[in-house]
Amino acid sequence: MLLADFDYELDPGRIAQTPASPRDAALLLIDQGPAAPLHRRFSELTNFLAPGDLLVVNDSKVIPARLRLHRATGGAAEVLLLEPVGADRRVWEALVRPGKKLRVGEQLLTGDDVALVEVGRRTKSGDTFHISILGDLEPLEILARYGDMPLPPYIDAPITAPGDYQTVYADQPGSAAAPTAGLHFTPELLAEIEGRGVEIARVELVVGLDTFQPMSVDDPLEHKIHSERYQVSAATLDACGRAKRVVAVGTTATRALESAATSGILEGRTRLFIHRGYDWKLVDLMITNFHLPKTTLLMMIDSFVGPRWRQLYEEGLAGDYRFLSFGDAMLLNRGL
Repeated sequence: MLLADFDYELDPGRIAQTPASPRDAALLLIDQGPAAPLHRRFSELTNFLAPGDLLVVNDSKVIPARLRLHRATGGAAEVLLLEPVGADRRVWEALVRPGKKLRVGEQLLTGDDVALVEVGRRTKSGDTFHISILGDLEPLEILARYGDMPLPPYIDAPITAPGDYQTVYADQPGSAAAPTAGLHFTPELLAEIEGRGVEIARVELVVGLDTFQPMSVDDPLEHKIHSERYQVSAATLDACGRAKRVVAVGTTATRALESAATSGILEGRTRLFIHRGYDWKLVDLMITNFHLPKTTLLMMIDSFVGPRWRQLYEEGLAGDYRFLSFGDAMLLNRGL
């Protein structure tokens, strides 16, 4: 297995900068195995689901985790909160810039010179810091007041509303990135899906930025997979067992379900690395966007549908499909 196995040429102009409007107007490429894929709109998804199917969504909610601050000396600083270290959410693991210049104990200030965070020591990885949130307000209140939505670095255009980077069913605050395959759903489409006899279940997987980071090692199996916090209820796992087909919305819901099924642990942290040769336990169909080259997400897709992912991506590139977080989607079928 080589890193080149998961590479393809992506023109930056194909990266979606804004979400589809309405959400379900996005394009949907329907995987048909050896047959040519179908080209549809996401609003037509219901036609490809059946009574007895189970649709599983990740209801993790993106928090406004990007803090644009400055040092007491006047220099600009930025903190991107990734995950709380303790239950009180006062200490977080975070990416910090300029990481090489900041000192342990240094306080970073808002535009009106309010001390908002204090820089702690680097974590064991060396890439992130422990950051303490200051002040009397609850941490999530502070983020609501001072934070920005943490859009991926390949999106340059500002969003017009925070809800643009949030699923309509988002409930559990904590993610530093959106479970983007779910951005295409509207309340009306979800109601239509339920009306067809499809059950909808929820899981939680807290999405970290490492999800989107390209790998840098020649042998991708040497890549150190990031860990993420997940929760799958016993009721959801039981529903998977009863379902005609399990349809996971996105790689995050997929990872949560397969982590629970593989480990037998319904809540905790997962380092499950899904790649070629993985023994799939639960997920039969996957709704997913088009991913960056050389990522663990693309390795998961390769494991799910095999080498035909290249034909599907070539079909998307040859057409008008938009790629990555705000881009269009595919419906993949492992059984074809």
